[in-house]
Amino acid sequence: MKTPRLAWFHSALIALALDIPTPVHADATRSGLDNARQQLQQAKVPQGLEATLFALEPQVVNPADMDIDHRGRVWVTEGANYRSSFQKWGMLRPGGDRIQILQDTNADGVADSAKTFYQDPSINTALGIAVLGNRVIVSASPYIFVLTDTNGDDEADTRELIFITDPKQADHDHAAHAFVFGPDGRLYFNFGNAGGFLRTPTDALRKLPLHGKIPVEDLMKCPIAKDIEGVEITAGGRPFRQGMAFRCDLDGSRLEVLGHNFRNNYEVAPDSFGTSWQPDNDDDGNKGVRVNYVMEGGNYGYVDEMTGASWGQKRTGWESEIPQRHWHLNDPGVVPNLLLTGAGSPTGICVYEGDLLPPIFRGQPIHCDAGPKVVRAYPVSVDGAGYRAEIADLMTSDDNWFRPSDVCVAPDGSVYIADWNDSGVGGHYMADQALATMTGRIYRVAPKGHKSTTPAIDLNSAKGAVAALRSPNVVTRGLAWQKLNALQGSAESELLKLWNDANPRYRARALQLLARIKSSEARYVALALKDSNPDLRVTGLRIAKERGLDLIPLVQGLVSDPSPQVRRECALVLRHHRSAEMPKLWAQLASKHDGKDRWYVEALGIGADKNWDACLGAYLELKNGLWNTTSSRDIIWRSRAKRTPELLVKIIQDKSTTEAERPRFIRSLDFLTGPEKDAALLQLLTADVK
Repeated sequence: MKTPRLAWFHSALIALALDIPTPVHADATRSGLDNARQQLQQAKVPQGLEATLFALEPQVVNPADMDIDHRGRVWVTEGANYRSSFQKWGMLRPGGDRIQILQDTNADGVADSAKTFYQDPSINTALGIAVLGNRVIVSASPYIFVLTDTNGDDEADTRELIFITDPKQADHDHAAHAFVFGPDGRLYFNFGNAGGFLRTPTDALRKLPLHGKIPVEDLMKCPIAKDIEGVEITAGGRPFRQGMAFRCDLDGSRLEVLGHNFRNNYEVAPDSFGTSWQPDNDDDGNKGVRVNYVMEGGNYGYVDEMTGASWGQKRTGWESEIPQRHWHLNDPGVVPNLLLTGAGSPTGICVYEGDLLPPIFRGQPIHCDAGPKVVRAYPVSVDGAGYRAEIADLMTSDDNWFRPSDVCVAPDGSVYIADWNDSGVGGHYMADQALATMTGRIYRVAPKGHKSTTPAIDLNSAKGAVAALRSPNVVTRGLAWQKLNALQGSAESELLKLWNDANPRYRARALQLLARIKSSEARYVALALKDSNPDLRVTGLRIAKERGLDLIPLVQGLVSDPSPQVRRECALVLRHHRSAEMPKLWAQLASKHDGKDRWYVEALGIGADKNWDACLGAYLELKNGLWNTTSSRDIIWRSRAKRTPELLVKIIQDKSTTEAERPRFIRSLDFLTGPEKDAALLQLLTADVK
């Protein structure tokens, strides 16, 4: 959870689970510049880098989430009133929490200006902020607001409600988190397992007074939001469960569920290719904190897909170790984890796409974990149709009050880290409520001696906007994207220069805009699909689906692509595609499975959703009915067709199936329904296993 707090009755247990010292009692010496400097001396960063103090209390206290704009200003939501509805002391700041704008006006690396953009009890401990020019999206469940500065004075003038989460879970760490501008010009966001649902406001509630809360009964009258296929966004298992990741247009339309069945997925970070990365918290104390590649349409296994049962409820063939068991990884239909990181309290994440930091950090997710007091990168490498990752620490500290809550990239490529600054993590408590002054810190990490700069941008020309599109800062890229998209064909020549750059991430950014020039979409997608870089072929496919191009001929040209990453994406874009050609194409993709790649099997499963009978039939026809190979067994194990129970029984009863393998296929039967399953179970019960 991003707002790290530890209840005293609970603290020793969690501290033991996290392998950290038990939180100390509040100490009035924690606040102030001298103490902040002393604490910073305990910070550790890689050789050649340094961490410096950018801001501290009273400029900012309990920073929960932040964003950095194109001017290098740091926007921060605060949590002085963290979970105030649960606290005996109530609100410590009766006027409500603030959104602060912090700025270094003299380029000495230290914030010397602090403005309050907005203050109100409706944003107490807002867990997300996204700056989009003069519009700011704030996630403060049950509200997701857009605050707009209409006159340029750095104060909010209007407030608009765009989404609503479950009001019964208001003031909860596991609800809505930050929005992020994606490379496709759309918004990416998520909520944890307290989000419950998304509702869209009625016309009467959309435009709100600037201040004040909204009655719960009014919120509950608003309609449940639906995804682009008309499915309601609720977490009750029809079909979505628990935490979810989303994507939508800038106005909230064309809502998509990218993945579901997370516990407390804390921010989602798309990279320039449109690949999304996300951390997720386990049930505390089970050493199962994870990082995910969000495979679109995926189920991530926090609870049983069919029944909603907890991971602790015994099931056939479950894993011997709790961290793996925790995510139902033995179940067909669960996407693998990128990485398990042990015990912790995962918080903010970004993708570092600058070149100021050392190479190991470039192009990689960088993530805060407030439990073990660490900010680290996850250098990613290709693993078949998925990925594997390692760990590279960016900043750690021996100070037990270092609780990193968010990380963002500035326009100059330096990294800023928000530190909630408290003695514990989780549990609805904050130790500094007993201090004379609540604390909070923001640090800057950059090469030693690197002076903070804010590169000037020119959005009045295509050339200037393309230069801004190269920025490592998401807000700058978002402004450039919107300008270039508006310019359409008049920006084409400048975008083509970027498309021909050596940096594939720059090329992907250019492609997203070239393929949105009216009447040029198909031409640039075709160009991307012929590129030697598989990441760009994947990007081209994603654009083709989003733009509504005819996917069948595109997949036909890639069905034998040498990259399993590209073939994975082919399977994903075929999901819910009802053309007559789809099952045969899917079968050709399935025939490429090597019998080892779980990522690929799950991509195939997502692609065949709601069309399993045709897909499995086409596959078996292509394989001349051959079901008893390692690769075919995998496909059958994952399938949900009417023929699946019969084939599973054959596998279970086959003499080549070992005792160790058999539970895996028995478990697969739990995901099937209908008379075919009943007949299969009867056959198993009445026949000896050969």
